[in-house]
Amino acid sequence: MDQLRPFLKSLEATPVGLFVSHSAYGFNAILMAHLIAVMVFIGMIAIVDLRLMGVTSRESAITALCRDVLPWTWGAFVISAITGVVVFTGQAAKYSDNFAFRMKFILLLLAGINMLVFQFIIYRGVAKWDRGATIPVSARLAGATSLAFWTAIVAFGRWTAYFAI
Repeated sequence: MDQLRPFLKSLEATPVGLFVSHSAYGFNAILMAHLIAVMVFIGMIAIVDLRLMGVTSRESAITALCRDVLPWTWGAFVISAITGVVVFTGQAAKYSDNFAFRMKFILLLLAGINMLVFQFIIYRGVAKWDRGATIPVSARLAGATSLAFWTAIVAFGRWTAYFAI
């Protein structure tokens, strides 16, 4: 991590990093945009995950539900990623040393792997269980795992402030 410290400090010295760290409202405004985007993102993911788990929207086709929520999901993800990077630039070195922040990114990686497994392996057979049929255990497990990862990601994101060094 020490090799990255000069790069992280240079991020903090960029105009964006200085704006976030020195502006009276910059950090709070960008963080608010980040949190709103995260709420939309997690909400859309929860809709799909709960459907996969068989908890809600049982009469809805999974393909139709995914088609309806994925544009919102990806849009919110892009906004949350951009605003997250902007917030990071304000205190890059401090965040990189933060246990909760590191855990958040480990969980993001695991959630991404779960999504890839679902998309490229499990979802390929969706025609068999799209509507009315029993959802396979693998799809239920992918939904439950996703929901657990995203809940933990939000928790560690929030705890980042409390693990500050």
